[in-house]
Formats: sequence, C-alpha cells, structure tokens
Amino acid sequence: MTDAITIRPATRHDLPEVLSFIRELATYERLAEQVQATEADLAAALFGPRPYAEVVLACLAGTPVGFALFFHNFSTVTGKPGIYLEDLFVRPEARGRGAGKRLLSWLARTTLERGCARLDWAVLDWNAPSIGFYRSLGAARLDEWTTMRVTGAALERLAHS
Repeated sequence: MTDAITIRPATRHDLPEVLSFIRELATYERLAEQVQATEADLAAALFGPRPYAEVVLACLAGTPVGFALFFHNFSTVTGKPGIYLEDLFVRPEARGRGAGKRLLSWLARTTLERGCARLDWAVLDWNAPSIGFYRSLGAARLDEWTTMRVTGAALERLAHS
C-alpha cells in the first residue's frame, strides 16, 4: 500500500497542518502542555529570511498524514554536515501504510544528495514501537550519549555569566 504515499515539501499554506502535527506528536509524547509554537513562529523559522528548519509531508491520496521536521548540523569528526530529524509523526489511522518509512527514506536520500555524512534523531526511551521500527530500518541506538539541554532561567544565567 506504500505506492499511495507521496512526500512533498511543506509550503506556507501548510502551516496550520504542520502545527497540528506538532501538537499531535506532543500529545503522543506526553508533552502537550509544553507546546508554545505558533503559526507565526513556524512561518519565521521555516520560511523567513534565514530558514532554520525544513518540513516534508507524507500524503496519502494527496492528504497529509505525517510529517518530518529537520535541519542541518555539523560533525567535526567527519568534517561534513549532517541532517538532524527533530520530529517525525504519522497519524495513527495512517500507520502501517509505509508513511514513516517513506519519510525516513526521503530523508536518507536527501542526506546523501546534500553530501551529508549522517542522519541523526532522538527517540524517547519508553517509545518501544518507534525504537523497534527504527531498528528494523538499520538505525543504531547510541546509548553512550546523553542529551543535554539548557532552557529558561538557566539559559538566561548562562548567557549572562
């Protein structure tokens, strides 16, 4: 059934749908109360003078059923850029039809076409279905790495120290 799935870049017109995907993913990840993004934020970040990220949509018979938001990073070890997949989500009713695999395949192809050395992403440790799916595609878990983050007041303190 994967033949009905197409991948296309998001446009400004898709911003309400992209924000909806972000909210649905946040609900799935038990983070809904943390979503602060607005359509205006996304318009500036995705389509402003300096785009910070890109979005592609997985469509089933022309209707968006999934999305991937990604951006470039850089590896000093390889001396090459990479692609970091920030978010990937497929609506429950469309799962099992190949949308997730099509999105990741598109990202892998784009990674190679852009001369990037690797495609990275994070997954919540409790998300067994996604971990199993990613492993089935050949992704390796990097257990030796711990993600660190600084936000809010701690970010302010660090910026002014």
